Amino acid sequence: MTAFLDQFWQDVAGWLFLLEVVVTVGTLLSVLHLKREPMSAIAWSLAVILLPLVGPLMFFVFGYQTISRPIRRKQHRRKKYLSLAADVPAEAKTGEGAPGPRAVPRRWEVLAKLAHHPEGFPVTAGNRVELYHLGETAYAAMLAAIAEAKHHVHIEFFIFRPDESGRRFVAALTLAARRGVEVRFLYDSVGSHSTSQRLFKAIVAAGGKVSGFLPLLNPVYRFRVNLRNHRKILVVDGRVGFTGGLNIGDEYVGKVPQFGHWRDTHLRVEGPAVESLQRVFLEDWHFATEEAARGPAYYPVHLPHPGTSLVQIVHSGPDAEHKAVRESYFAGILRGRKRVWIASPYYVPDAGVRDALVLAGRAGVDVRLLCLFRPDHWVAFLAARYYWPELLAAGVKVYQYARGMMHSKYLLVDGEWASVGSANLDNRSLLLNYEANALIYDAKVVAELEAEFLNDLEWSVRIDPEVFAARPAAARLAENAARLLSPIL
Repeated sequence: MTAFLDQFWQDVAGWLFLLEVVVTVGTLLSVLHLKREPMSAIAWSLAVILLPLVGPLMFFVFGYQTISRPIRRKQHRRKKYLSLAADVPAEAKTGEGAPGPRAVPRRWEVLAKLAHHPEGFPVTAGNRVELYHLGETAYAAMLAAIAEAKHHVHIEFFIFRPDESGRRFVAALTLAARRGVEVRFLYDSVGSHSTSQRLFKAIVAAGGKVSGFLPLLNPVYRFRVNLRNHRKILVVDGRVGFTGGLNIGDEYVGKVPQFGHWRDTHLRVEGPAVESLQRVFLEDWHFATEEAARGPAYYPVHLPHPGTSLVQIVHSGPDAEHKAVRESYFAGILRGRKRVWIASPYYVPDAGVRDALVLAGRAGVDVRLLCLFRPDHWVAFLAARYYWPELLAAGVKVYQYARGMMHSKYLLVDGEWASVGSANLDNRSLLLNYEANALIYDAKVVAELEAEFLNDLEWSVRIDPEVFAARPAAARLAENAARLLSPIL
């Protein structure tokens, strides 16, 4: 080998140089073709040029967002599934004999229209909403719903841990499958990478079905770590639905010392809004498995209207033409006249959302942002700190939750409107991930969320603009470096 290199090292070096040039130029062309945002295109171009071979590899793994074979495939599957699901009886959608939908208050009509785009869902009336602010109470409610299932259980989570909490859900799903309930379980292949297929054997042996979403090591999907399914959905018998910020794992019930107390927000909904959650799940399931589950058994006729809340499910992903979750956040912030309160562990949004918050702060709206004190992802945390000064300068109050892990994801506006779900206020949730939120047009439900928000502030540290401005130069440098990765955070 040494003799070969001594004789042909110049040829080897020449071929390697040529390979580097071809890879760099090819990657730059891909960057220019795929990246619409100028800053994102510039950042990736610099990475490709300044980091030979490493930069192109990073772009191959992290850079693809909206144009790729998996996304085109999912768009095709969505159209196919919607055509297959079109045979659901019309009365199953609203409930035969159900009261007509109550009108959305005029000031929120714009938000309702934005969320009800061609791929979206309408506002539904007659829903009952129950909020959970701790993982254990939410888990108990979900496990109870699974135990009462009569026809089907559809469950979808980004993270599913092989720990005590995960085993509790596996046991509940296995028992449901054994008594003849249809069980469909979808997990994200990256979020649940630590979970072995052995954990799910009992479910499958009992007749349930389990599938991963966009397997990372499948070459068909180009080894993408982006484009993840970040949704958290549970639907039982088409009548009861759950969604929010909780995944399944011991940390979400405060049993992992690294995180300590875990603060999250999840909700249970009964009523017509469950149909929308059902459709989101079944579309994802069809993409992952090619099974098109459809029919009135999944969309019950005579669906009860047990409450008075107006609820609208909004979902988005890189395959969607409308970035509906981002649009609802953006428009919701701009509709605020008195207060805009936000809880999100990660704050790395695009320029438009940042501008909306800054303008609201300058206009005298009471804008408050509640985020982490002890981060679990340091790069995202440092990138968020880079953007805090513009918020503080505009009069926005920034708080860090110091009791433990703050994982809630919600937006509250003027005590009348709320968005609760899986989407963080960062580019990954708003542009890259598959997300699902519930928009709530109900002052009573919003009041409960506001009360919890104020309680969380009692456990939080408010950022002092002057003190923060005096932070060390090393911290500023780290923040500046982290924000360069903001397009994928």
